[in-house]
Amino acid sequence: MASASAPRSGVQGRIASAASTLVAENQTLIAEIRKATVMMKEVGVDFEKDNDSDMVKQLEDGVVNLVKSSDECTHLSSGIQSIGKDYQPAAELTNFSKLFDKKIKRSKADVSSISQSQLWLRQFREAIWKVHHEGQPMPGEEQEDIIMTSTECTILNATCPLTGKPITELAEPVRSMDCKHIYEKKAIMQHLRTRATQIRCPVSACPKKLVADRVDCDPFLLMEIDEMRSLNAQRATAGVIEDFTQLEQD
Repeated sequence: MASASAPRSGVQGRIASAASTLVAENQTLIAEIRKATVMMKEVGVDFEKDNDSDMVKQLEDGVVNLVKSSDECTHLSSGIQSIGKDYQPAAELTNFSKLFDKKIKRSKADVSSISQSQLWLRQFREAIWKVHHEGQPMPGEEQEDIIMTSTECTILNATCPLTGKPITELAEPVRSMDCKHIYEKKAIMQHLRTRATQIRCPVSACPKKLVADRVDCDPFLLMEIDEMRSLNAQRATAGVIEDFTQLEQD
């Protein structure tokens, strides 16, 4: 698959547009995979309550396969997005197949790019474990590990460290690929522009360095923020019900 050179703006514009469309379609697929893993977790919990271990195992195997598929989609999105952003026309023919393979390999070498989907499998296993072992660490894990990883939400910081706004209210959220903290895009880019090249994440006690091209809206971020909104709404509803129950008892 090759392409002859053409006017710079025309080629770059078409490549960028095509890349944007493909990435959007891929993110829609990843979102559907995420919804499926959430549904399978809920069904798995019901089967675990009924002590149907065979069905739980089948569901876990299904989640494993979905996570692998999600990882592949993430690498594809990363490769496509990188080509759309970095491609420069040249006098020589461009071998897009070779270029794409190179981008995919680079994405797969970056382990942090797939860590979010791996958490989905952990969430499934923790939810199943908690049915009969509430408050106990899973085998091979310390209690601190269970506390540090929520089975309900994978977002690390509830508010943007620069604006103070809740993550669920950010106009254009982005996340560091290295430390996974989330920021308002306009605020963090301004923060990066006005300081030295090597600066720390503005989240208190985070030791990670920030680099502009490693701060982005990854395929999972908007989905996780939507899940956080739903979780907050469920907690608020539960709080209202508890208040009414308390009033009736009084």
